Amino acid sequence: MTKVPEALASTIKQVHGEAGERWLAGFGELIAYCEERWGLKLLPSDYPLSFNYVAPAELPGGQGAVLKLRVPEDPELPLETEALRLFSGRGGARLLDAVPERGILVLARLAPGLTLKTVKDDLAAVRIAAGLLRSLRIPAPQGGPFPSTEQWAKGLGRLRSRHDGGTGPIPEELVRRAEEGFEQLHRTMDKPLLLHGDLHHDNILSDGTGWSAIDPKGVVGELAYGAVPFLLNNLPDRDPEAAVRLIRTRVPLFAAELSVRSARLVAWTFCHQVLSAAWSLEDGSGDIRTQVAQAWELLSLWRNDSFSV
Repeated sequence: MTKVPEALASTIKQVHGEAGERWLAGFGELIAYCEERWGLKLLPSDYPLSFNYVAPAELPGGQGAVLKLRVPEDPELPLETEALRLFSGRGGARLLDAVPERGILVLARLAPGLTLKTVKDDLAAVRIAAGLLRSLRIPAPQGGPFPSTEQWAKGLGRLRSRHDGGTGPIPEELVRRAEEGFEQLHRTMDKPLLLHGDLHHDNILSDGTGWSAIDPKGVVGELAYGAVPFLLNNLPDRDPEAAVRLIRTRVPLFAAELSVRSARLVAWTFCHQVLSAAWSLEDGSGDIRTQVAQAWELLSLWRNDSFSV
């Protein structure tokens, strides 16, 4: 019987508590349900698993598919399901079917499915990501389920609430600057769009003729914010200065490809990095020390005259 790897099971228990325990206990029955409903056959997999179960599969007739299973109580599940539906055919992986009440997503498998990390020319990778951002942008759905970047930014308020108005291990100046930056950026924000929300190298896969995006979070914000996850991904390890130098080379190309201002790309990236550190504290994951060090470097870049807002 297919089993959940031990490391993934531990993460699911930590993140979802009793709901995760119930899901793990019923995993075998869930797999049997999927096999019967779609006639799919699970294939051997070396997919890296972090928070969800994902495996390649074959449908009747030989069509390649991917089975993704999430804990149904996960609040991000309906967002991903709807984002996949909206982005299908616009640069996003094609959603074949879904049973959200059971946490099931069935997607068309991308082949060869190599990640954008295989493109070693960093600026070529930026152009590919920017092209996907252009393809994926759609007007923000009216009354949709998606949070806004303004709602995401409230994570800094939660940080202060947990520390009696303070900022815990994240320096006060960084949090204050990020709060001010978010307020200014949202006050002057361009037309809101539905963004992927997590478009980085590992979520961009080759599809035989080009590239497609997987694992959308779904967030409403301006186009410049959509580039932030890529800007903060695939950077030199343990060298914040080198990381920000690479970000600096990416910014002008993203700005030109997306017709947005470099200043706003840098400002959004700094604010989001501080927010990411707050999220890491909140869920007990992530490398806060590196996030804080990069945030200081990004703040210095934002202060630079050439990137003034």
